[in-house]
Amino acid sequence: MGSRSAGRLVRRFVALAYVAVLVLVPLVVVVWKTVSPGASAFWSAISSHQAVTAFRLTAEISLASVALNTVFGVGLALLITRYRFPGRRLLNSLADLPISVSPIVVGLALVLVYGPVDGWFGRGLHDAGFNIIFAVPGMILATTFVSMPLILRELVPVLDEAGIDQEQAARVLGANAWQRFVRITIPIIRPALLYGIVLSLARSIGEFGAVLVVSGNVSGVNQTQTVPLLVSERIQQLEPGAYQLAFLLIVVTVLTIVVVNLRRIRSESNSGSNSGSNNVEPHAAVLDEGGL
Repeated sequence: MGSRSAGRLVRRFVALAYVAVLVLVPLVVVVWKTVSPGASAFWSAISSHQAVTAFRLTAEISLASVALNTVFGVGLALLITRYRFPGRRLLNSLADLPISVSPIVVGLALVLVYGPVDGWFGRGLHDAGFNIIFAVPGMILATTFVSMPLILRELVPVLDEAGIDQEQAARVLGANAWQRFVRITIPIIRPALLYGIVLSLARSIGEFGAVLVVSGNVSGVNQTQTVPLLVSERIQQLEPGAYQLAFLLIVVTVLTIVVVNLRRIRSESNSGSNSGSNNVEPHAAVLDEGGL
């Protein structure tokens, strides 16, 4: 027993040391570099015109990417879990491609396809007045691509576990496809969808590599510089404000994930208590509530 206890303590110590070295120590350094210059330096760093423009651009790109990933993530998850067709397994495997490919490669691929000079489609789009690369649309495409699997991989296990019994029962009772989606599918996937959206948002806010390639990293009037790009520029040029901007990004991301996790735990506890006190079949309860 003594050796087992000692082994558990050693494993816990190794795990804690691993997390501390990779996560805790860098965070402590960032926080120290942020607060040590004082509150005035912090406010000056985050309120400059360049920083405000970068924050606004980062928010626009992140929200657009999350919206696209939500629509196509839900649709692709339903396609993979609810239908059987040739190439389904290949499609399921290709959906994980953005995780395994370097973001730099993603940006380069987008330049080769949508570049205004040698791109397959970029030259025609540029002649028609549409700029993809070195503009906001290209940054949205790059951010959407690298964060695409996050919502999908949250939804697929939930849909697989839920099965199709409730949807088939609703179809028998006369519900159309939209009614089944709104009154049955959405309640089933809501917690996983919310968590996937948060993960996608966090990934979009912090994206650097792919956006760096397709953006041009321009500051000024026609700025294509997000907050991560601005942080990198200030670090390379030894300008003040890099740590303050990075700290603000960390705070926003961590707070968002914590709030969603707390809400997820609360919803799971509420659903557990409700299921313990309610003996009605799940699909019957959903259908009776909607009056289908």
